[in-house]
Amino acid sequence: MRGFAMLTMTAAALLITACNTVSGAGKDVSSAGNAVSKAADKSK
Repeated sequence: MRGFAMLTMTAAALLITACNTVSGAGKDVSSAGNAVSKAADKSK
């Protein structure tokens, strides 16, 4: 569980530093959410 938390925090830090603006961060989060939604729809 601790390893998963560290991995999640590291991934979040990389995603945040990859965004140049707050708007860019919002687009990245939206894109990730859409990908998760599509994957969930496919597994139904």
